[in-house]
This record gives sequence, structure tokens and C-alpha cells, in this order.
Amino acid sequence: MSKVTAGHDALGDFAPKFAEMNDDVLFGEIWSREEQLSPRDRSMITVSALMASGILDSSLEHHIRTAKANGITKEEMAEMLTQLAFYAGWPKAWAAFRIAKEVYTN
Repeated sequence: MSKVTAGHDALGDFAPKFAEMNDDVLFGEIWSREEQLSPRDRSMITVSALMASGILDSSLEHHIRTAKANGITKEEMAEMLTQLAFYAGWPKAWAAFRIAKEVYTN
């Protein structure tokens, strides 16, 4: 995974500690622990958590793109979102499917 700078780019001047924790800890230290959990599995967990929490914005889109890059196929994403629909809610699944379809179509 390439170095993430989204926190510093968006909030570095306003909330430098948050930006540091986002970029250096979450995406730097945690996502790099591939012996404990693969990036593919981390992507599955992250997409699931975001959808279940109702975070259906650019964050979810980013993580669906990351999931695709980490080897989650279109079929697997569709199956994940279908499974999640029963636990997280049908409207959230519809919103997530719209994003996933866009990501996997382009």
C-alpha cells in the first residue's frame, strides 16, 4: 500500500494530531501488519464496517477502490454487500451497491 497522506492533506493545518493518527498509525502501522491480516481481508472488514455504519460517501468509495486493488473481485464485493444487507439494512446496501457498481464498471 502506498503512503497515505489524506489526513495531512485535508486536516494537517486544522487537526495535525488527527492527521498523523490517520496517515501514520491507521494507514501506516495498522494496514502494514500483513502477517496478522492481509490487505484483502482488511479491505473486506473496512468496507463492511463503513457500510454497516452508514458511511456511504467518498470514504466508502475509496475503500471499495482499495478493496478492488487488494484483489476483491466484483463477484466477491456483490456477495459481501448482499450478506451485509441483511445485517446493516437494505437502504445502506442499495447505496453501497451504487458505489461498488461504479468502481467495478470503470
